[in-house]
Amino acid sequence: MPAIKINFAPPERFEDGHWCEASQRQRGEGDIVASYSADRIGMGEPVSQPFRWRGALWVSVGGAGDQRERRIQAYRLLPLSLFDGPTRSYASTVADGENARSNPKGFYHGMEVTHGGKCCVLCGEPEYFAPDKTEQLDLF
Repeated sequence: MPAIKINFAPPERFEDGHWCEASQRQRGEGDIVASYSADRIGMGEPVSQPFRWRGALWVSVGGAGDQRERRIQAYRLLPLSLFDGPTRSYASTVADGENARSNPKGFYHGMEVTHGGKCCVLCGEPEYFAPDKTEQLDLF
């Protein structure tokens, strides 16, 4: 089993935001939280806007914890042409659930998704993202 990799990012990237009645949209949401797409993937819809990390695009598929102890699981998002390996749909992954859940590269590795009207692939192993706990100290 591979080691879990945790990346620390500024806390504002994990903000939950608030619902705006006028625009019927979520506002003030951090880009890592806003990339959550597991429900969209399961329904065959395009993934939410990915977030950038270390020059790559990433998509969140879930998380746990409150604002200060949050851990968000994400996979890199690659164009289909850059993925070297077999791909599969969400439906075929679920149909082979036991093997998919024990895949060392993660449940979503190799899964075809849509982003920006193009076919892409989620690439694992998954990494986790958490708010950086470094805080600015008061001068007084």
